[in-house]
Amino acid sequence: MIKRIVSVILVGILMTSCVSSKVHKELESKYARLKREHRKTKDELAALEKTSDATRKALEQLDAEYQKVKAERDDLQGKYNAAQANYENLKDSYDALEKNSSAAIAANSKKNRELLKQLEEKERALAEERNRLDALQRDLASRSKRVDELEGLIAAKDAKMQALKSAISKALRNFEGKGLTVEERNGKVYISMENKLLFESGSWAVGAQGQKAVKQLGRVLGDNADIAVLIEGHTDNVPYTGNGQLSGNWDLSTKRATAIVNILLQNQKIDPQNITAAGRGEFAPIASNDTPTGKSKNRRIEVILTPKLDEITKLLNDI
Repeated sequence: MIKRIVSVILVGILMTSCVSSKVHKELESKYARLKREHRKTKDELAALEKTSDATRKALEQLDAEYQKVKAERDDLQGKYNAAQANYENLKDSYDALEKNSSAAIAANSKKNRELLKQLEEKERALAEERNRLDALQRDLASRSKRVDELEGLIAAKDAKMQALKSAISKALRNFEGKGLTVEERNGKVYISMENKLLFESGSWAVGAQGQKAVKQLGRVLGDNADIAVLIEGHTDNVPYTGNGQLSGNWDLSTKRATAIVNILLQNQKIDPQNITAAGRGEFAPIASNDTPTGKSKNRRIEVILTPKLDEITKLLNDI
């Protein structure tokens, strides 16, 4: 798919010799981003396959235990059959001795009773092993079913998050290149908005462009009620020197995160119970604070979207 897109882009470039170098660089950048996303998707697929392999190994171990118990059952069955044959032989001997010696009859009778007792004990043990084997068979079938359900749920959650990322990227397309990025990592969707799109320096009041972007994001979130939303505010390492309304960068980052939450909640389709606001201050930078460009990247709001994993957690606990 990536090669097809690149081919179309290259053909377009060859057919329109008047395309500017700026457009050419943008196309190269988009191609590089597509390659990174393709590589990331392959890594995630490998991680899921590793998880599936581990689960299959657990099933194989359970099956080995089942085979071991089955072999023990078969061994007990053999011993039971041997005891049964021995009993029949002794019974025949008892019948013969009964005609010749009352003393021999008494002795044989005692031994016969002992053999009968042993036979009953072996029958009970065999019955217990049969019950245990049946229980293991049922447990194995149940676990296999839950593993299949788990794999299906994981695949559905991944597909839903991919679709959500696409919907958000489409909704916020007009803000590309204005300090806004959307990406999917480890089954979560991350929307990063630099402060230049949202706030003035030292302020937590969201500007007109920022409000427009947040509201468009809210429209997508309103259609995905089963998604947990974490709003994180971040600053650079320059100490806050405002008018005293705030205690520092941590307070500022928290107020900015809360401001974004308030705009999202203007959409009544969004459940407030699904949203968490957090201030991280200067303590989670994504770039060096030694340059103006790095500081600009660190001054941001991150919206982290996570699928609710209640069903998956329950299945994992049941396995």
